[in-house]
Amino acid sequence: MLRLARAGHDVTGVDSSAVLLGELRRAVSDDVRVRVRTVQDDIRNLASLFDPGSFDVVLCHGVLMYFADPEPVLDDLARLVAPDGVLSLLVRNGDALAMRPGLLGDWDAARRAFESSSYDNRIGVEARADRLDDLVASLAGRGMTVRAWYGVRVFTDTAATDAALPDEPELTALLACEERAGSSDPYRRVAALTHVIASSGGQHASE
Repeated sequence: MLRLARAGHDVTGVDSSAVLLGELRRAVSDDVRVRVRTVQDDIRNLASLFDPGSFDVVLCHGVLMYFADPEPVLDDLARLVAPDGVLSLLVRNGDALAMRPGLLGDWDAARRAFESSSYDNRIGVEARADRLDDLVASLAGRGMTVRAWYGVRVFTDTAATDAALPDEPELTALLACEERAGSSDPYRRVAALTHVIASSGGQHASE
C-alpha cells in the first residue's frame, strides 16, 4: 500500500484498529500523506463504506484466514473492483498446511493438518486456510478470473518471528530464491501462503 502511494497513486486503508492506522499515517512522509486516506471500520462493513466499482485495485492480504466464512467478504471485495480492475488476495495455503509442522518435526500436528482447513497461527489464534482451486472457483462465481498466482514463504516459513535480517548479500540471495520458487511449480504449491491476482478478464493462470 505504501509503495503504491509513494509511486503516486491515491490509496485508502481500512482497518478496525486505530493503533495500526496511526502507525500507517506515521510511516508516510508529508508529500505522500496527501494521497493516503485511512478509514477506521470493520471490513464486514465495506458495502456501506464505498460504492461499487470504487477502486481500480483492491488489496486484501492476510485477512480472509480470520473469517470462518469468507464468502460475504469476497462478495464485498469483488463488488469494490472497478471494471477491468484487479483484486489481490493473500491467503494461507490450505493445500500445504502440513508443511510447517512437518518441517519443525511436530508430527502430531502434521498428521492433523492433512485433513484440516484450520491451523494455529504464530500468535496463537486459530485461523482458516484456503485451497487454490476452491478460491479460483469462488472468484469465478463473482465474475473474476485468476490471471496469476504465487507462493509466498516457500523456504522461510519456519524462520523465527524475531529472527534478525541476514546481511545484504544473503538477503539478496534469499529473496531471489523465494521469488523464483514462488512463481514456479512445484515449489509454489507448498508455500505457506498463496497470493492470487484476479481480474474481470484474462486467461486462467493455473492452467
